[in-house]
Amino acid sequence: MTRELVYTGFISLDGVADSPGGTVEGHRSGGWVARHDFLPEAFSLKGEELADTTALLFGRRSYEAFGAVWPQSEDHAAYRDLPKYVVSTTIGEGDLIDGWGGTTILRSAEDVAALKETDGGSIFIHGSCELARNLADAGLIDRYNLLVFPYLLGAGKSIFGREDRDATALRLRESQTYPNGVLKVIYDVMHQH
Repeated sequence: MTRELVYTGFISLDGVADSPGGTVEGHRSGGWVARHDFLPEAFSLKGEELADTTALLFGRRSYEAFGAVWPQSEDHAAYRDLPKYVVSTTIGEGDLIDGWGGTTILRSAEDVAALKETDGGSIFIHGSCELARNLADAGLIDRYNLLVFPYLLGAGKSIFGREDRDATALRLRESQTYPNGVLKVIYDVMHQH
């Protein structure tokens, strides 16, 4: 039984995951999550994921961005001691964040595939758009937990590849709509065998 690899995140209706928290992250319309009408129940997915998460996987930039905030965040206290993996060809042991649990450096999609074959539960990817695309292209993502916000952002980073390819079929596991226009959709990836 391989470990499930889950991408979780906020996206716009046109699939952009760039800069949900602010323009400092690079998108001129950044902050679209923070700006939207706040409804606590629309974020219930984030709490539900805590019980399912046994490890966290990041690309380098997201590892550094989350690592600057999450170790001190009470909302993310449950993540503090979980194993973390950062996929990067450039990061070194000296770049790892102290006091945020054990972190292992992975260098490639092949390393991630090997990780999925180890014992343990679900591994969650937060942020990390480029990593998500690369791992999806390699057939390694098993589920998408998405909160879809009612914005069309145009340009920006997406977790989905844009090149011509064979379709990837998804099966809807769960969905919910909220009065503020946010949609929760959980899709299982139907892997080709």
